[in-house]
Amino acid sequence: MTNSVLLDNVTHKDLRVKTGYSAEFGDSINSCVVFPTEFAYVQREYPIVFRPDAQGDLQAIALLGFDENENLFLDDTGWNARYVPAIQQRGPFLIGLQRNERGDERREAMVNVDLDHPRISRTEGEPVFLPHGGNSPYLEHISRLLQLIYKGAGITRPMIAAFEEEGIIESVDVNVELERGPTFRLTGLLTISQEKLAGLDGAQLARLNNAGFLQLAVLAMASVGNISRLIDLKNRKRAAA
Repeated sequence: MTNSVLLDNVTHKDLRVKTGYSAEFGDSINSCVVFPTEFAYVQREYPIVFRPDAQGDLQAIALLGFDENENLFLDDTGWNARYVPAIQQRGPFLIGLQRNERGDERREAMVNVDLDHPRISRTEGEPVFLPHGGNSPYLEHISRLLQLIYKGAGITRPMIAAFEEEGIIESVDVNVELERGPTFRLTGLLTISQEKLAGLDGAQLARLNNAGFLQLAVLAMASVGNISRLIDLKNRKRAAA
């Protein structure tokens, strides 16, 4: 459960947020949701695959590890990667939808904060507001992240629907061979098929490109090569244990 409230610079004028990454803050996870608006950054570090959410709709995720609660990028010094997925960067902040001032059916995206989040503090961390009430640089960064998430969430479903319509998503199993350790298989992963994407005709490619989804398909497809990086990280951690 979250204690999510609308953020304001009066009630929360002294609010601070502890930054950095650790198990304490919920970062020991083996995957997290990612959004099309960040694929260009995510694909440099993590494999992007697809899996159903609780409602059965496919969502894009970044693989961070192989075992439960295993984030291979996380150690005692923090999260060691050039990019941390937006859903983890956002910390205690969420998007809240409220009726606009006209009271019509359109809703405006607002910044909410979970006051029960372990990052929340009144004494340490980054200030959310400036002494005279303006947004701090940290809050400006969070606002940009939430905009990326909000826009990306709106793109995800039509993007995946287009991938399915063109028949380029496929299920694959991945063999993971560790040094001086067990060999196991990652099963049920859904990825963009290189063969099927290469086999699309001009009209199909044009549809994907015109919708802005062709580049996203290529990024997701190319990112699967990062599974070998996960294996390397796993081997290093096992050797150091």
